[in-house]
Amino acid sequence: MENYILFSWLILFFATFVGLYYSRHTWAPTMVRLFPLRIYNRLPSSFTEDMEAGLTSDTFDLSQNISDNDTRGGLDAASKREIIKLMKTKKMNFDEARTQYLTNKMAKNGIGPDGRPLDPRAVFFS
Repeated sequence: MENYILFSWLILFFATFVGLYYSRHTWAPTMVRLFPLRIYNRLPSSFTEDMEAGLTSDTFDLSQNISDNDTRGGLDAASKREIIKLMKTKKMNFDEARTQYLTNKMAKNGIGPDGRPLDPRAVFFS
């Protein structure tokens, strides 16, 4: 009797697995939208890898660093992670994502988008 129940569960599991495998084209895109980012993404660790990852533009050119054989480790890892996340989730280019990242960082530190402090006690001299 115990083997019969175990065998029934194995058949049910196998049938479910096969059904999910053959219907993956219908439910897989939904899963990608629900969980867009992987838990671990290896960040680029040099200027060359930064350029290959799309972290460059006409206004933020890394080609001079690469041609000078710059030995530094590339751009800041925390900033790079956030900018890549913005580029993937909001479908932005590098310049837009970098601007959005800096605007968010300034807002967290109490600075408005125009560069002025948001503190109402701030005094400005002209």
